[in-house]
Amino acid sequence: MRDVLAELARRVDRGETVGVGTVVATFSSAPRPPGASMLVGADDEVVGSVSGGCVEGAVYELAKEVVDSGEPVLQRYGVSDDDAFAVGLTCGGIIDVYVESIDRDSFPELPEVLEAVEAREPVAVATVVEHPEWVGRRLVVRPDRATGDIPSDRARDAIADDARGLLATGRSGTLHYGPDGQRRGEGMTVFVNSFEPPPRLLVFGAIDFAAALARLGTFLGYRVTVCDARPVFATKTRFPEADEVVVDWPHRYLAAQADEGQVDERTVVAVLTHDPKFDVPLLEVALRLKLGYVGAMGSRRTHDDRLRRLREAGLTEGELARLSSPIGLDLGARTPEETAVSIAAEIIALRWGGGGERLARTDGSIHK
Repeated sequence: MRDVLAELARRVDRGETVGVGTVVATFSSAPRPPGASMLVGADDEVVGSVSGGCVEGAVYELAKEVVDSGEPVLQRYGVSDDDAFAVGLTCGGIIDVYVESIDRDSFPELPEVLEAVEAREPVAVATVVEHPEWVGRRLVVRPDRATGDIPSDRARDAIADDARGLLATGRSGTLHYGPDGQRRGEGMTVFVNSFEPPPRLLVFGAIDFAAALARLGTFLGYRVTVCDARPVFATKTRFPEADEVVVDWPHRYLAAQADEGQVDERTVVAVLTHDPKFDVPLLEVALRLKLGYVGAMGSRRTHDDRLRRLREAGLTEGELARLSSPIGLDLGARTPEETAVSIAAEIIALRWGGGGERLARTDGSIHK
């Protein structure tokens, strides 16, 4: 829902009742992940997507019906249904879509949620999507508190506890309980939509390749920081797409960010300086942290020299194995923009377990 949250809040604030469809579960080769949402406004305008185009038409019609009736619906679309090809889900997957109507009265915490997301504070919205009586009730969960209209203390405590677990790992998904929140049994399904702060992309080296990577990182949803020790190059004018431009020695900045708890296992570090006096001290810090990705630009000769220097600095073979160097996938890139795509492709592949091969030459499920 992150992509449509601001638009949803804007419409609700002006008094609209909005139909919202959200993917709450996926099976097999589903095109969009849990949490993907599509809204249908009072003017029939559609914002967002639940299937990349496969079932949008069906969800659009269902959203209008739900707004008229006021009754939410949990609908499954997939090839196992007779209606699958009629609605267009031909990719081979199955998705469960929860369709509801949202207005000021049904979701009074919406402005609070948007404020938290914009402030990059972790927050999750837990919605009951299956229950004999509580469908549509919500709990807004933060690390230190939870508010909402779940009527049972037992259920509220169980949902809040489990939602915090999902929020801590940045995952959205469904939880199953007994009707009163029992850990065993069935009767209640809750969808938790996690709005964790965006992952960070730290780009070191204020060069033209960094500008291209900053643009692409922003497009991919990262909070982008460009850092360089040279103030004449590290300017907001040269990197307008970056969220932050920092003038500091790279290794000192990264160490300080780690000490302050500002990096985690989702953080991506791209070292584009290919200058030993900058990148070796930086990599000494980076490769000893638990980060999502550490890549360094340079030729194979530069890479060999860099490894030698890092070994002399005391890094272990296990720590060196975490380094992606030369950085990126072999796409035949030539320009800074193409190189940025190469780097982003490697980051995505490592994050999701992709091999980087051409899909035309592979078999099996596309969406893993």
